[in-house]
Amino acid sequence: MTDRPDSFQFAASGRRVLAIEAEALGAVAARIGAEFEAACRTMLACRGRVVCTGMGKSGHVARKIAATLASTGTPAFFMHPGEAAHGDLGMVTDADVLLALSYSGESDEILLLLPALRRQGNPIIAMTGRATSTLAREADIHLDVAVPVEACPLQLAPTASTTASLALGDALAVALLEARGFTADDFARSHPAGALGRRLLLHISDVMHVGEAVPKVGPEATLSDALLEMSRKRLGMTAVVDAEDRLLGVYTDGDLRRSLNDPAIDPRQVRIAQLMTRSPRTIAPEALASEAAQMMEAYKIQGLLVTDRDGRLVGALNIHDLLRARVV
Repeated sequence: MTDRPDSFQFAASGRRVLAIEAEALGAVAARIGAEFEAACRTMLACRGRVVCTGMGKSGHVARKIAATLASTGTPAFFMHPGEAAHGDLGMVTDADVLLALSYSGESDEILLLLPALRRQGNPIIAMTGRATSTLAREADIHLDVAVPVEACPLQLAPTASTTASLALGDALAVALLEARGFTADDFARSHPAGALGRRLLLHISDVMHVGEAVPKVGPEATLSDALLEMSRKRLGMTAVVDAEDRLLGVYTDGDLRRSLNDPAIDPRQVRIAQLMTRSPRTIAPEALASEAAQMMEAYKIQGLLVTDRDGRLVGALNIHDLLRARVV
């Protein structure tokens, strides 16, 4: 390896690579047609899983395609072709579809598997760069990912070809997603630990304070009583409810600052019903936690009371509860 001068044009080299790979994607896109549709229909009709396999760099791409398919509604997994020949082939059932990646179409480890899969009746979809290769000829469906040139100037390292294979895998996954009517809610169910999962799956009832942790006083309570309740429950507010827990109003830290600036208010004498905000913003326990975050941002408030359909107080939460739940 020779030393490069400090003046080597790294940016120009990077742009050249991206231009070559963009051209490769354009070439693959132009070939999408009947074979692509046949592959999609075969995978959509699959009663089992799509088994993705490949060696070397094609194996890395196959692993990513399997992950993308699985997270977008098409059950799939990656099978290493070398391990498959030594027992892992037992993971493949007769209800599965094989998606085999090999740019040359001559990977011995994959070709060795074909007779057994043929006997079992598995449909075989091949993704290669040579339509005349053994794998392409043996497959039921062939997806051509041939590229004009690799981005590697030595024409040795798979670069544009792996990008093309990866992109075509994404095209398959998204086409299947759309055909299935896969929704954001479906996506969240397979990503419960992700940000989207938290936004779409976490409900107010999962994060709200309940029972004795909910601050509340009656309308006849004094401001001093309300302050004690707010201090004990530490949510920055207290609900004001009637004898049947129906919500009458709310008193917040902001209300307290305004009250203390009024010299006419005696905390030990004034009733909280005189100071509370009537008809406060509320949210239902079955609402999404993300809705509470949106309401707090829209109305510039730090907390919400939770009421049932009859207007009875059932819980409370503030912005810190949403932060702990990583909703915001």
